[in-house]
Amino acid sequence: MPKGFYTVPVPVNEPVKSYAPGSAERIAIKAMLIELRSKEVDIPMYIGGKEVRGTDKVRLSPPHDHKHTLGHFHKSNKDHVKQAIDAALAAKPKWEALAWEHRASIFLKAAELIAGPYRAKLNAATMLGQSKNAFQAEIDAACELIDFLRFNVLYMTEIYKQQPPVAGTGFGVWNRLEQRPLEGFIYALTPFNFTAIAGNLPTACAMMGNVVVWKPSNTQVYAANVLMEIFMKAGLPDGVINLIYPSGPDAADVVFSHPDFAGIHFTGSTEVFQNIWKTIGNNIHKFKTYPRIVGETGGKDFIMAHKSADPKIVATAISRGAFEYQGQKCSAASRAYVPSNIWDEVKHQILADLKSFKMGPTEDFTNFINAVIDEKSFDKLAKFIDAANNDKDVEIIAGGNYDKSKGYFIEPTIIVAKDPKYVTMCEELFGPVLTLHVYDAEKFEETLKIVDTTSIYALTGAIIAQDRYAIEQATIALRNAAGNFYINDKCTGAVVGQQPFGGARGSGTNDKAGAMVNLLRWVSPRTIKETFVPPTDYRYAFLLAD
Repeated sequence: MPKGFYTVPVPVNEPVKSYAPGSAERIAIKAMLIELRSKEVDIPMYIGGKEVRGTDKVRLSPPHDHKHTLGHFHKSNKDHVKQAIDAALAAKPKWEALAWEHRASIFLKAAELIAGPYRAKLNAATMLGQSKNAFQAEIDAACELIDFLRFNVLYMTEIYKQQPPVAGTGFGVWNRLEQRPLEGFIYALTPFNFTAIAGNLPTACAMMGNVVVWKPSNTQVYAANVLMEIFMKAGLPDGVINLIYPSGPDAADVVFSHPDFAGIHFTGSTEVFQNIWKTIGNNIHKFKTYPRIVGETGGKDFIMAHKSADPKIVATAISRGAFEYQGQKCSAASRAYVPSNIWDEVKHQILADLKSFKMGPTEDFTNFINAVIDEKSFDKLAKFIDAANNDKDVEIIAGGNYDKSKGYFIEPTIIVAKDPKYVTMCEELFGPVLTLHVYDAEKFEETLKIVDTTSIYALTGAIIAQDRYAIEQATIALRNAAGNFYINDKCTGAVVGQQPFGGARGSGTNDKAGAMVNLLRWVSPRTIKETFVPPTDYRYAFLLAD
């Protein structure tokens, strides 16, 4: 808890390196890619600061080169989950008693390590394990996580500084506010698609004095192992964050039945999050406290163009918003609405863009498109593409091909649907498949209602227009359709400290990552009133006789 207030460095967003030919960062990461590919790593669990290995190993390979082995990680069982919880609870007393500035120092040091000596390694691990190109890895694994760590320290200090106002009773009473860590342990369940999210979910909780059991996605373990190396190098005490790799059901059986379960910090699918919420509700009588449930889940993110929009701006927003990182961003554009008056120009520009895309492994820096994360994702996307190919009411105007012989490659695909409620306009696909509806340019208001009601999700969305009245109309009509709303831009690319990220409806609890509101979820306030000269007689003045 706070033992003093000190000035912390005011963060600025980490500059994004370009990886241009001949640049120092390009040379460094290419060398690191060669080094990491040249060896197979044996990735342990980290429980109570110790490396723990089991009997069951899982192979790791690049999604774009699935015949190559990067290494293996040790699968966790229920006993390992219990050990991780025990280790976290054992570490809790010392960790939560540590002065805030020492906790802050650990995570500020982690940010410096990522910005400096670990930048190439963390980015290269993300490129290999999650099939991100160098630029996408840079803005994710390096820059966004650095920003999360630095800005969260600032938000932490601002939270601790918040105190009750002085009452009008003179100096006889002192009111104070204490922000306590939650009573128990936090379960951090992190996704494959952003190394920064995998790093932020456990550290945001730990920064506020909590202890954490962390389960990353199996397809992100390769980079998660590097994150744990960085946290330990930064001085994170044993047991504060425990990294394990159980199956979802095994973890749920143990975590959501434990009396000391205090909260979950989650990013993943809506279906999984809803099942977790239901399980927590069914087990509510088992817990010492009401657990905090914080989650960012799915999205069916949209780009809505008005008849006044510049066709080139619309096309670029679609090309980048839908296909960067193969559409595997929570914020990726997966449905678009284009007015009939500009459709021909937009179509011409999009087709030219997609024709120029190169697809292949991340190690070739000229590739804009890489592989989707795994075979399960590949097969799901291929099934939707096949269905569209056989449906007379839709037309595939670009892409539509796929191949998994060497890597899980899905060609960037655009489906044009006559029906704005066609299945791929509604369901989250999480891949490089955009469905587009061309609407009557004079039916803008009606189409806004369709955009608002088509999906259960409400994560990101964009309006593109030159007409300011249309922009205001869309902003109001779509106020509940997106937690992050963009005007004349693509619907991706939220920056920590500028656009805190999160959505509502089926997209989560909207406890914005990269904002003070998120950190407030991991503390439990206690108000303290101290009276310096207490009364010694129960009688109030009104009881006295006239």
